[in-house]
Amino acid sequence: MAIDSDVLVVGGGLAAVTSAVAAAREGADVRLVSHKASTLRQASGLIDALGYVPATEPAKPLRDGPPTAGRELDRDEWPDPEGPLADPFEAIDGLPESHPYRILGADALREGLALFDDLAGDAYRGGHTDRNALLPTFGGSVKPTARYPAAAEAGLASDDRPALIVGFRSLTEYDARAFAGRLEAAGVPFDVAGAEVEFAEAFRADAKVTRLAKALDHDEAIDGVPAREALAKAVAPHLHDAVDEAGGVERVERVGLPAFLGDQEGDEVRAELADRLGADVFEIPMGPPSLPGLRLEDRLYDALDDAGVRFETGNPVVGVETAADGRVEAVAVDKKGRETPYGADAFVLATGGLVGKGLDSDREGVREPVFDLHVPQPADRYEWFVDDAFGDQPYARFGVRIGGDGRALNAEGEPEYDNVFAAGGVVGGADAAREKSASGVSLATGIVAGREAATEATQ
Repeated sequence: MAIDSDVLVVGGGLAAVTSAVAAAREGADVRLVSHKASTLRQASGLIDALGYVPATEPAKPLRDGPPTAGRELDRDEWPDPEGPLADPFEAIDGLPESHPYRILGADALREGLALFDDLAGDAYRGGHTDRNALLPTFGGSVKPTARYPAAAEAGLASDDRPALIVGFRSLTEYDARAFAGRLEAAGVPFDVAGAEVEFAEAFRADAKVTRLAKALDHDEAIDGVPAREALAKAVAPHLHDAVDEAGGVERVERVGLPAFLGDQEGDEVRAELADRLGADVFEIPMGPPSLPGLRLEDRLYDALDDAGVRFETGNPVVGVETAADGRVEAVAVDKKGRETPYGADAFVLATGGLVGKGLDSDREGVREPVFDLHVPQPADRYEWFVDDAFGDQPYARFGVRIGGDGRALNAEGEPEYDNVFAAGGVVGGADAAREKSASGVSLATGIVAGREAATEATQ
């Protein structure tokens, strides 16, 4: 017998959770199934709405140049990209018409961010404004983002207080001095210095940031000294060095460290370090495994529990059952080699894009493997990309097309199924990496898909 619910969400990331919670809040009985752990644990934990409008080849003549009709423009004739954007909402009209923000409207993004604010609570900042914040990231760049962890708040690039960036000799992929140099080159409005200290040497050479976070959570002894005290003692001497390096600054007022300052007790760890150092302490998002991403994943899955959403992971969807009227009746879920039908009145597909394996690609083309939904793409594979590695790559926008209600569309622009909706990275039209829009697209498409799926299921 089928395991039934009103709405079944397929996927496990930000879009899936958003869809599930949105549907549950509309009164639907919701279940979520995902194959693999979400990509949240690999992400920075930042919630980007729209940071840039990438340059694309103009369809009209350049304002001050010759007509473009009849000839191909050189790359240096294209208009400059817009960004970093102070207000992501003001730039939405400059996106392609096929972009999810243009299809769903700016209000979908606003409502998605409002739902995220509710789910994240006091763990995140930025909900008081429509404007982006500028935040230092692992690569030494300054990134526009709509929401950011409270742990990163003291590191805002708009803050002009002097800063010390701390690295650790055992974390070779993170060079604090080079990081500080790149921040200076980016033109941040504050004095910044970098220092490498010894602390993590007490752990195994291959210890991950999660191990360091656990040591700080439990204040484990390191050579007889509690971990938090040991870390503060390692950093403290460099506060004065940073003052000299910054050129006569009275004192360093904030200290940035890689994002491993505790997991369950992160607020307590940062507060104790700040008290010992006499300076605000902030985290800088790092590469995977990402503690900010793991913390966000935990919070979002707690939100599923609170909303009454049942969920399970580790089981892929391997088939679809349709009715005579063309609606989807159930999907087949592989449970250790045995296929179990999961029925629902409406379905939300939120499995991710090419990176998240929500889309399959080979030499024959790109396809969506769960419902076999239409994925627009040029027949000629050489039209999937351009020679400029940093250019407007067509494949970056591949994905399922949706209508204004979030339904997945076929090649003719009609709903593929009346009861199947799509959200997140599987939806095409956004170049999320260049735009810095992945989280915003997940939230906007997720809230629309979840609400509309609930309406479809309960009407």
